[in-house]
Amino acid sequence: MSQDFLRRWSRLKRETAAAVPVEGTELPEKPPELPPLDSLNFESDFKAFMHSKVEETVKRAALKKLFSDPRFNVMDGLDTYVEDYTKFEPITEELLAQLEHARRTLFVPRPEEEKPATEEKQEKQEGKEKKDVDPAQDA
Repeated sequence: MSQDFLRRWSRLKRETAAAVPVEGTELPEKPPELPPLDSLNFESDFKAFMHSKVEETVKRAALKKLFSDPRFNVMDGLDTYVEDYTKFEPITEELLAQLEHARRTLFVPRPEEEKPATEEKQEKQEGKEKKDVDPAQDA
């Protein structure tokens, strides 16, 4: 039984090997006819240049010609990181004065607000000092 299987397998293998043509005997497919690169413009059809049989250098040259059109050089409004942020404009004296005034006005506590806060801190410190004293040490 196993010999029948092996004979059949061998026969099928020989038949498929005879049916498959050798790769070298095929005629290479000719690349499509391409228009000259100098005649290309934005409205030209670039589909022929994207065929797999076209050389890579010719593809790149055609794409370079296509993207050299000024319509592709429009700056996108969402490009927020294209500016050079290492060069900055110095802050003017007027703005520094406004910032200093705002800091003094908004962030420095008033004298009457300062007084209760300092009294509370002193009371808390006195309370801690009383708690730290061990009555056993006094005896």
